[in-house]
Amino acid sequence: MIYKGKSLLITGGTGSFGNAVLRRFLNLDIKEIRIFSRDEKKQDDMRRKYADDRLKFYIGDVRDYESIMNAVRGVDYIFHAAALKQVPSCEFHPIEAVKTNVIGTENVLTAAINANVQKVICLSTDKAVYPINAMGISKAMMEKVIVAKSRQGGDSTVICCTRYGNVMASRGSVIPLFMELIHDNKELTLTDPNMTRFMMTLDDALDLVLFAFNKGLPGDIFVQKAPATTIGVMAQALCELMGKFNYPIRVIGTRHGEKQYESLLSREEMVRSEDMGDYFRIPPDLRDLNYAKYVDLGEEDITNAVEYNSENTVQLNVEGMKVLLNKLKFIQAASRGKIIDTEE
Repeated sequence: MIYKGKSLLITGGTGSFGNAVLRRFLNLDIKEIRIFSRDEKKQDDMRRKYADDRLKFYIGDVRDYESIMNAVRGVDYIFHAAALKQVPSCEFHPIEAVKTNVIGTENVLTAAINANVQKVICLSTDKAVYPINAMGISKAMMEKVIVAKSRQGGDSTVICCTRYGNVMASRGSVIPLFMELIHDNKELTLTDPNMTRFMMTLDDALDLVLFAFNKGLPGDIFVQKAPATTIGVMAQALCELMGKFNYPIRVIGTRHGEKQYESLLSREEMVRSEDMGDYFRIPPDLRDLNYAKYVDLGEEDITNAVEYNSENTVQLNVEGMKVLLNKLKFIQAASRGKIIDTEE
């Protein structure tokens, strides 16, 4: 009922997350959903696909404050999903990651505060924790911007954040690529079969965002507890779902900017996090520039703290990974020999 008669804006709304939001929210009594993105072709595809008068489209770029401000006026809630997410492209063009992920986020949040938006939920990634690549570093800075802007928004514009791992079969992810290669009987290449990653469905990601929406206080970061698996197990599960056993797989070695495992919470965050059952809540550091609070007052003891990462979470074997993969319509169709859009 909290969405009845309300207007929602989704930045980067033509992506996988935007489509997942639409599928869920168009079944509710929401007044309007605004899609903000640069891609006019994908906007036109969405317009035709959903054919719903409550759906409104705005062409613009989060890098351009005026374009986002035009879309924000009159909005009650914002889900901020616009980002550069590919590790290689950010690695080669790091300043572009800064412009979109850091400055673009500040533009969205400034516009939200100026337009008296009630609540903003921003989407981050596990690569922001102990980052080693440009994408992760830009997302870590994005999170710092979110916490800082949440102080300005206060209770009038509540700003909080979600952080999650690999969203299976989302646009640009490795699972659709692997499925296409298997379908075409082409060799699979793995960087390191022992590398672990968190695994989530798009519905899991949306559930996390909605949990943050319902429970979030200014500056909070929310993490969903998620299982993980090795890249080798994931590839084997995909092959077996496609009826391909002993499929050729070649190991090519870890690429630049990749980690052996990813972390959803650092050990420093674990010390002050709140366990909320299926989720962790990380409250913001609300200290100001009163330097005595930094110099004279110590933090919690982190000596015995352990980060929450894809090595120490629940590990899925091949059968467990197949069960998780089979939740995806894309995988169900592919196992029957039909390749469909991952966003259907």
